[in-house]
Amino acid sequence: MTPHTTAQGIGTARTGRFVRVDGVPLHVLVVGSGPPVVLSAGLAMAWFDWDRVAALLVAQGRTVVRFDRPGHGLSAPATAPATAAGEARRIAGLLDALGLPGPVTVAGHSIAGFHAEAFARLYPERTAALVLVDTSIEEDPRTVWPAGLRTAAARLLGRALTAAGLPAALGPLARRAAVRASRTGGCDQAPRDLVRRCYRTGRVWRGALLENSRYPDTAAEVLALRTGRPPAVPVTVLTGYDGSAGRGALRWCERQAKLADRLGARFEVSEPAGHLVMLDRPGRVARAILDAAEREPGRADQPGRADRPARPDRPGQRLA
Repeated sequence: MTPHTTAQGIGTARTGRFVRVDGVPLHVLVVGSGPPVVLSAGLAMAWFDWDRVAALLVAQGRTVVRFDRPGHGLSAPATAPATAAGEARRIAGLLDALGLPGPVTVAGHSIAGFHAEAFARLYPERTAALVLVDTSIEEDPRTVWPAGLRTAAARLLGRALTAAGLPAALGPLARRAAVRASRTGGCDQAPRDLVRRCYRTGRVWRGALLENSRYPDTAAEVLALRTGRPPAVPVTVLTGYDGSAGRGALRWCERQAKLADRLGARFEVSEPAGHLVMLDRPGRVARAILDAAEREPGRADQPGRADRPARPDRPGQRLA
């Protein structure tokens, strides 16, 4: 079932419905009509962080699916730590529940880039294109503590924070501070009532801690899935760049460019933009998603290659 909602209607359809996938109720909002696009946000983010991108995609004739992973947004608490393959199966199960067999363009931001890439590799027949939005990168993920110990510590910390009342007292403030620090375009413009509804709960704090506890394991899992081969679908790597000459910013762009090379992907730089590219430059994100879906499989066509910093330590080097 695909709802037919206009771009103007997105502002009124602020929340969606709940769909049970693998026994966990997931909050999902589906708007528009046309070829489907799945948007998955980064750690501790929510469906409404894609609002402006979704409106642009719907206006271009796309069905946009936004969902909250367990322990995120309005979805039920996470019952187990996330894995790359598990999140790929969750996307597939959600599409089944929605009656959207595909193929779909899947876009993942930050840590959700791991999940989106895993979906494209494990379900290539259901994938039209893959877009990685300032995706997490780990060239050589390593861990000091065993996974079980990290998970137990995350659960314990989450329960302790909730018992102390910190989510209720500081949750929305912490959310807005994190967003402000992660973008170049100013403050957090998310609806205040939805921010309070999500971030005043210990559920979201616990979900983020649990997912983050397995971050290196998820990164290693994606590396293993790659097996030296690019995905069988068009891929775009879109990174945010704040326009500074700082070594850290240029090094991040260089790592993103190398990832694009490894994946045989088109590489694009969005400037000025922080890590939350979909908030700073929603038009650029929407365009990258639309362009990726129109490319032929196996073609990188990397117009962004000229944007790459030839010498990331060069003072004043700028990316177009």
